[in-house]
Amino acid sequence: MNRSDSILKNSSLSVTAGRKRILDIFLSANNALAHQDIEQQCSDQYDRVTIYRTLQTFLDKGIIHNIPTTDNSVRYALCNDSCINTGHHHDNHVHFRCEVCGKTLCLDEVTIPSVKLPSGYSMKEINMVVSGICKSC
Repeated sequence: MNRSDSILKNSSLSVTAGRKRILDIFLSANNALAHQDIEQQCSDQYDRVTIYRTLQTFLDKGIIHNIPTTDNSVRYALCNDSCINTGHHHDNHVHFRCEVCGKTLCLDEVTIPSVKLPSGYSMKEINMVVSGICKSC
């Protein structure tokens, strides 16, 4: 069984050609992807709505996580194995966006500092995106 089949089965999802194709795109990427990036690679077989629904399913199952951007677009990155195995994204790591090449990367080794909120506030999630120039540029 290949990795995409295993991830889908472990997430209690049917193994379909569309899900496998989109998951394989994430598995071969070394950075976060926008909906458009995925659409460019598989629009010959799947329409925009099918791709969107598949991404939403992957988000719901904790296979991928979204990364907010300063231009209000969304990028998606494959979760690490500990997220996939527990079914939701739970590690608070920093994301990095390169201002030269435009790639967005997960920096799993850099953790978001703890945030102490005032009394009466409850935290749902923290997102941290650092921009600058990546080591490749």
